[in-house]
Amino acid sequence: MAECEICGASGPLTEVAMSPRTDVVALCDTCAAGLKGEPVPERHWQALTTSMWSERDAVKVLSWRLLNRFRDEAWAADALDMLYLEPEIEDWAKAAGPEIIHRDSQGAVLSAGDTVTLIKDLPVKGAGFTAKRGTAVRGISLVPDNANHIEGRVEGQRIVILTEFVKKR
Repeated sequence: MAECEICGASGPLTEVAMSPRTDVVALCDTCAAGLKGEPVPERHWQALTTSMWSERDAVKVLSWRLLNRFRDEAWAADALDMLYLEPEIEDWAKAAGPEIIHRDSQGAVLSAGDTVTLIKDLPVKGAGFTAKRGTAVRGISLVPDNANHIEGRVEGQRIVILTEFVKKR
């Protein structure tokens, strides 16, 4: 029976393409869900410390991208320090960039265009007003290089809002 190329679990597998190429990696339901930003069991991703040594380049690319998602954790930082990718494989891994997942204060995944509610009064620097708790912010934009920031319009002004102060509607 086939196994997940990240954690080694057997069972139904989903093939995921490693853009910008068309090479695929076979993932179990747990890894596929985690790749989309859904919660997975604690310590599940530590399987990356094994999968990063795969002989398949697509698996190495996915392992590198996922390890970068957790680079603030000691185990992932150590694994990244040990991982060597050939220059063309490293370019491939970096081509899609590390996946940044924006989450609200409750852990719900945020998407561009969502509506969120402020859960705290927030003084807006340089604008001279306070965005009040309970204010709905419609049509948010995600800051591409920072998972903790979103942008939205409050009282007619475009502002940056920390995701820890919003709740998805």
